[in-house]
Amino acid sequence: MTGLVLKLGPKERVLVNGAVIENGERRARISILSPNANILRLRDAIHPEEATTPVKRVCYTAQMVLSGDASVADIRLPLLRHIEELSQVFNDPDSCAHLARATDAVLQDEFYQCLKSLRALLPREARLLASGAA
Repeated sequence: MTGLVLKLGPKERVLVNGAVIENGERRARISILSPNANILRLRDAIHPEEATTPVKRVCYTAQMVLSGDASVADIRLPLLRHIEELSQVFNDPDSCAHLARATDAVLQDEFYQCLKSLRALLPREARLLASGAA
C-alpha cells in the first residue's frame, strides 16, 4: 500500500482537502491513498500570529497550500525564493539537505513533504536566535 499513513491520537484533528476531521476517543491509523490530497495536522499548524521568524514564515507559506488558502500557482515561486533565502543562513550540510528536499517537494507539488522538511529547521533556528546569531 502506498500513500500517507496518519497516526492520530484521541480527539486529534487533521485537515484533509479543506475538511477538518476529528479522531474519536481511541488512537487511530488512517491511510490516505489519494496522491494529491492536501493534508495538515492541526497540531502542527502555524497560525498567522505565530509566524514570527524566517523559518516559521516559510513554513506558513507552504502550509497555505495545504489549508486551501492559496493556490499552488500563487505560492510556488515565492516559496522557492524564501527557501533560497533560508539557504543563505542555514548552510551546514544537514540544513542544506533539508532545504534541498523542501525545494524538490515544491517542484513536485508535494507541500506536505516541503513543510515536513522545513519544520526540521525550527530547532536550529531557535538555537540561532537564542544565541543572537540570526
